[in-house]
Amino acid sequence: MELRVRTARQWLRRGWRALGLAAMAAVLIAASAAAAPEMRLLPRWQAHSMVATLRVDHGPWDRFLQTYVAAGADGINRVAYGKVTAADRQALAAYIKALGAIEVDRLTRDQQMAYWINLYNAVTVKVVLDHYPVNSIRDINLSKGFFATGPWGAKLVTVDGVPLSLDEIEHSILRPIWRDARIHYALNCASLGCPNLALTAYTAERLKLMLEVAARSFVNHPRGVKVTDAGIEVSSIYKWYADDFGGARDYLLDHLLRYAAPELKEQIEDSRRIVDYHYDWRLNDAAQVK
Repeated sequence: MELRVRTARQWLRRGWRALGLAAMAAVLIAASAAAAPEMRLLPRWQAHSMVATLRVDHGPWDRFLQTYVAAGADGINRVAYGKVTAADRQALAAYIKALGAIEVDRLTRDQQMAYWINLYNAVTVKVVLDHYPVNSIRDINLSKGFFATGPWGAKLVTVDGVPLSLDEIEHSILRPIWRDARIHYALNCASLGCPNLALTAYTAERLKLMLEVAARSFVNHPRGVKVTDAGIEVSSIYKWYADDFGGARDYLLDHLLRYAAPELKEQIEDSRRIVDYHYDWRLNDAAQVK
């Protein structure tokens, strides 16, 4: 009898220990998913040309966007992943491969920024297509590491002979080189909570205008900023990348006020209190619109 009781107690302790480890793992996974990777510059990509000596053809990506991306009545651009033809999948893959063969250091800064934004978004769409149907891009677990989630850490594209991940494009190239918060409005992670995937490709000539339009569109949409009686609710993007938006509440509010339409601007100024952050990770799939 004593042996049975001792054995039962041992199993009980092991069970609680296992539950504790599982709970800890869940917390760490949630924290990992919510935390943005740090900026770590890859010096390899700093070089650029002062004058345009090379032209990048973003036509194939432009045609894909105009064919399969549409603006919804709710202000969210969605992708018709299920309708992409085999030929257009091949064209998308060929476009990404063509970008990878370009000598990026021969491009001007504006050309480079448009290049990296388009490449990031095109690779994101391709990885979703490769695993479609999925409910969320976070279900595409290609990243390495026990607590990793989604495809962002995987080497999905090769540029000028260098394998790169989506994380590296965003956090080791775009963010540290340009230090422009509007980058977060241009990059799309295939989620409903993310700023819109543009309906046309970014180009050096339209870069500044498109960044401004993207910023204004997101800030003035409820998934970006919403003012309630309790205070201001904003996208989790402003929490994950707080330093990019000034690092302090007042700096973020100033940023939001810069892009807010008159009515929203007045509401923000009256409240000036951020009470909640939110984000919708569901896939930006046109097939899910009812």
